[in-house]
Amino acid sequence: MSKVNNILLAGVGGQGILLASEVISEVMLMAGLDVKKNEIHGMSQRGGSVVSHVRYGEKVYSSIIPEGEVDILFSFEVLETCRYLPLLRKNGRVVVNDWKIAPPSVALGKQAYPDNLIESIRLQFPATTVVSGLDLALEAGNSKAVNTVLLGALSNILDFDRELWLTALRKMIPERLLEVNLKAFDFGCQVK
Repeated sequence: MSKVNNILLAGVGGQGILLASEVISEVMLMAGLDVKKNEIHGMSQRGGSVVSHVRYGEKVYSSIIPEGEVDILFSFEVLETCRYLPLLRKNGRVVVNDWKIAPPSVALGKQAYPDNLIESIRLQFPATTVVSGLDLALEAGNSKAVNTVLLGALSNILDFDRELWLTALRKMIPERLLEVNLKAFDFGCQVK
């Protein structure tokens, strides 16, 4: 039986998670793999949690990643990363954007945003890559290219030809935004 690989994307509405899951799925399809994808939007248009499951391998039967079988948690926001850590395999990997978005309880002053979350994530999962996505996206020329920066960082971990990633980006991103996103992807590729 061939292994099914599992990537869980997590973040907050408006961060480009769904586009990122489309790009990842397209890369896997172009590589000749079976891919299943599932998205959970919640209150995404109001800054709520967004999750996307991407499963790929020789043959994939379900789009939902079973609990404890996430190979890579690909997260766009620190607190959302912590929420989904229990779904990771024992030796799972984390790619996390260092961006902190205050949930409503914090924004209203009812709670404080927890301290030292990235350190806590690294203690539990030493194979953690932290990305300063917003800084790199701004350097590339557009704050909305954070998701593409993160895809570049993810591409360092996944063993797929760079040209597949570039082809998927060219296919999924509008022409007027392509140059800045390709630059953002390259910046993400430099993150180790």
